[in-house]
Amino acid sequence: MDNAIELSPRQRLRSIFSGSVGNLVEWYDWYVYAAFSLYFARTFFPQGDQNSQLLNTAAVFAVGFLMRPLGGWLLGRYADRRGRKAALMLSVLMMCAGSLIITFTPGYASIGILAPVLLVLARLLQGLSVGGEYGTSATYLSEMATREHRGFWSSFQYVTLVMGHLLALGVLILLQRVFLSDEQLRDWGWRIPFAIGALAAVTALWLRRNMVETESFARRSADTSGTRKAGTVAALMRYPRAVLTVVGLTMGGTLAFYTYTTYMHKFLVNSAGMDSRTASLLNASTLFVYMLLQPVVGALSDRIGRRPVLIAFGILGVLFTVPILARLQSVQTATQAFWLITAALCIVSGYTAINAVVKAELFPVEIRALGVGLPYALTVAIFGGTAEYVALWFKEIGRESGFYWYVTACIGCSLLVYLAMPDTRAHSLIDRDYARPSP
Repeated sequence: MDNAIELSPRQRLRSIFSGSVGNLVEWYDWYVYAAFSLYFARTFFPQGDQNSQLLNTAAVFAVGFLMRPLGGWLLGRYADRRGRKAALMLSVLMMCAGSLIITFTPGYASIGILAPVLLVLARLLQGLSVGGEYGTSATYLSEMATREHRGFWSSFQYVTLVMGHLLALGVLILLQRVFLSDEQLRDWGWRIPFAIGALAAVTALWLRRNMVETESFARRSADTSGTRKAGTVAALMRYPRAVLTVVGLTMGGTLAFYTYTTYMHKFLVNSAGMDSRTASLLNASTLFVYMLLQPVVGALSDRIGRRPVLIAFGILGVLFTVPILARLQSVQTATQAFWLITAALCIVSGYTAINAVVKAELFPVEIRALGVGLPYALTVAIFGGTAEYVALWFKEIGRESGFYWYVTACIGCSLLVYLAMPDTRAHSLIDRDYARPSP
């Protein structure tokens, strides 16, 4: 018997909202670590110069980043076997646990080596959480949305991702300029944003508890014969073209995303010669505009298809990456920098707004969360996670423009994938979930 539940528009909207809020909380917690590392570095590591302390916290951050592929595998497998809702609740629970550990762990002066060990444990949990959140959240939003508006609703994954980044920056600015002195932030104030994150994660967990499972998974779960193979790597390897497509379409997009978001603050200071405060304001203001662009581009893909939007990103990225970055390097005013970065993010939106739904539409329901999450997390770790390091390496050897061409080449490789792949809007495997006869 078919046990799928016909959802009302209200149920559908409430579930999409709950899934999106949880995603926002996850990314807030993830970015808070980077935003406040300057203040808590000396708490967890032995006394020494500030640079060595920051290097230690950066290494712990990298460990969390490297856990993301493992999270994509573990939670993707769990989501394909136990359900999208169960995996999303587990994901936000792990993020909450990580934030609580950081909030309450005493410093090195009190408990010695156990302090950095607990910090690493917390980041391992958060890395697993974020790694699993992407594939499961992308799958849930794509399956929950109606066919006509799937691009629009799935774009809210990046809306909430960017919003989490902005909220972390906002909390930092408020504590810096309104509530606490610099010394108070270093002594104990840095724990506040992690406590906020843990409390927000509890709220997100409560919201996700009231979500409904997607119709796609409910229909599949009625057929228990395929449950044993659901979410396995062996089952995923039966779709090598889809897996390689995820890797190819992600490579250029994730590198461009990290270049114009995470790395841009350092680029404006180190290469364009701006002061840190101006660079921070520019970073926040362009991210806000970028956030608003996501549903617009997602809705556009619902009208003209996913492939034309991806191809537009690929062509514009190949043509304008070098000119934009070269011009930013010698920019004269903050206004000029704002428009250049905004133009770049408009181009990148052709990837970020729809990449989640494109990946979800490539895989059948029984391995969709794993198929979206695992190859994506591996590609992000290789290309997105190393973007800043590669950029700084090119600068160190006196060939900074080499990084511009590196980004261009990666976008060019992704463009070849966009040109060769079918339009997933017209050939979506999510639509086939509903065309299958009842078992």
